[in-house]
Amino acid sequence: MLDHIFLTVRDLERSVAFYEAVLPSLGITVRHDYDGKDGPAGHPDLKGFGAGGRIFFWLRQGEASAGAAHVGFVARSEAEVRAAHAAALGVGAQEIHAPGPQVHYDPRYYAAQVRDPDGHSLEFVFKSWQHDT
Repeated sequence: MLDHIFLTVRDLERSVAFYEAVLPSLGITVRHDYDGKDGPAGHPDLKGFGAGGRIFFWLRQGEASAGAAHVGFVARSEAEVRAAHAAALGVGAQEIHAPGPQVHYDPRYYAAQVRDPDGHSLEFVFKSWQHDT
């Protein structure tokens, strides 16, 4: 199980605004800023997002490499997948695929995929067999 991920972005303010608009659709509503000077030498400033008492998704300023990362966010329902997809498109994401079953994985795998402002691939995923429904 992963504890956290750092995603490098070109424009930190733009990316924070993008993720603040999208992630609440998935119940990711907590924000935390970490000042790099409080860490070991060379530690970057971080902008964090989380839920359930954990901050697990972090942005850092740097030279972004489109296509270098694919991040799959858990959705708790097909409606959450659609809401996150709509929110992302509403703040400038580029669609990779619209919400729907991803039968090449499993007919119960429901997802949508977009590219964030830096070209990172984001997927909003509901796997019904992994939830109490």
